[in-house]
Amino acid sequence: MSEAKRDILIGGAWPYANGSLHLGHIAALIGGDILARFHRLNKDRVLYVSGSDCHGTPIALEAERLHCAQEEIADRYHKEFRETLLTRLRFSYDVYTQTTTANHREVVQQAFTKLLADGLIGKKTQQLAYCEKDRRFLPDRYVEGTCPNCHTDGARGDQCDACGKILEASELISPRCKLCGTPPQWRDSEHFFLLLSKLQERLFTWLDSTVGWRRNATTYVKNIVSEGLRDRAITRDTTWGIPLPLPGYEGKSIYVWFEAVTGYLSASVEWAKAHGDPDAWRAFWQNPAARHYYIHGKDNIPFHAIIWPGILMGLGLHLPDRLYSSEYLTFGQKQFSKSRGLVIKADDIVDQYGVDAVRYYLVANAPENSDADFTWEDFQVKVNSELIGKMGNFVNRTLSFALKHWPEGIGAQAGPSDIDPPLRAEAEACFAAVARDIQAGEFREALRAVVRLSETGNRFVDTQAPWKAVKGDRAAAEKIMVNSLWLALGIAKLCRPFMPSFSEKVLAQLGQGEQEDIEVPQVFAFHLTQVSPVVQRVELPKE
Repeated sequence: MSEAKRDILIGGAWPYANGSLHLGHIAALIGGDILARFHRLNKDRVLYVSGSDCHGTPIALEAERLHCAQEEIADRYHKEFRETLLTRLRFSYDVYTQTTTANHREVVQQAFTKLLADGLIGKKTQQLAYCEKDRRFLPDRYVEGTCPNCHTDGARGDQCDACGKILEASELISPRCKLCGTPPQWRDSEHFFLLLSKLQERLFTWLDSTVGWRRNATTYVKNIVSEGLRDRAITRDTTWGIPLPLPGYEGKSIYVWFEAVTGYLSASVEWAKAHGDPDAWRAFWQNPAARHYYIHGKDNIPFHAIIWPGILMGLGLHLPDRLYSSEYLTFGQKQFSKSRGLVIKADDIVDQYGVDAVRYYLVANAPENSDADFTWEDFQVKVNSELIGKMGNFVNRTLSFALKHWPEGIGAQAGPSDIDPPLRAEAEACFAAVARDIQAGEFREALRAVVRLSETGNRFVDTQAPWKAVKGDRAAAEKIMVNSLWLALGIAKLCRPFMPSFSEKVLAQLGQGEQEDIEVPQVFAFHLTQVSPVVQRVELPKE
């Protein structure tokens, strides 16, 4: 187990408030909640922040499609996101906010002003796409075309989702306006740029020193480094965003490249103010001993690996320690897409099958180092055979047998010496592996360790056969059940970061109170009063 009382900042990517969250979003984000819950159980000081990205082109596009105000779209989906993430999926954010708050605007504008004063933001004139038909400059995401790198059509003017390359709209082959399909003209417009070229040497040195990132992030960064860093425009000709804190630039806003990532800082400031200590955020951001985790999908790697570290260097704040960037969760080998209507809404699947089944599957089938595919059949098999058939089965059979034969309670004087040494050694090894793997961002492997411990429990019960021992040697049977119940308690504690609801149900049936640590159980006694299955089988609708 790691040292306690560290300051841990966990930043979960901010979803665009332009449509409901689907399983692909949750697969990319759930690791943040696992980390937060683990570190709290490990007695670390945790600040877990995120929010809804309410500015930017996706919201503007959705508002235009529905002929309504941008604020209406943003507020509607922000409210829905809070319900989905905090209530249904039980993400344990310390603050989940949005980019339309006065606090966020103030923090972003302060950051912009400081970097401008320090010469890390500068003005340049650039040629931007202008649609004659719609009579407007087109933000990057309003321009689509063929990627010059991988030649996939449908690349946006800021990035190609197919290959991950950061783009300028002018680089697209056969560009067109997303709204009307008209090829744009190119007109001069003055904008502010984050001067990454000035930060290049510092960024390169820092990137060489980073460890523990996922392979997709390190590969991406190496490719960027080999090409050299280009200055990046961080303002746009739009009023839907954070206004520039400068006179004479009305009609221009700070762009999402700069604004959204600064939300990690503004959310921390918001949290500090809400807790009555406006400077409390400094312990996380101005502390070299703190550890910062960032959890996001691979399409967000450039923002977290280059843009945000560059901003933080200019602000003199703590740089990212770990980037845990997921690959894509696909649906029948096709990418989830709000715009294309290829989604499984997170709300719907949780309401139908329960939070434990959904959280278990998304970790067990996590796209950590390569794309993972969702199918309903795989969802059914994994939940029924692993979560229920192994973990749930061991817990339920153990508790049911104990309640039947020891309704008055069992293990009143039990302690470490009462546990079978090989069983204890395997459990201790599992606790250590789970702690190591969670901190390394290997959430899928950590959960597999818990499943394997459940398999050990089932083998122990099968081999020891307490149903036979109870007929002739009740003391021997009691020892078997104390061992089995102890292991069930350990599994419930290990499940807290992954499936808090599952853990709480098992602990309640064991007659245990809140388990505020993730250590191997020591002295214990069990007072079972009612036992029932804690997870229901997945039954798919018949076609």
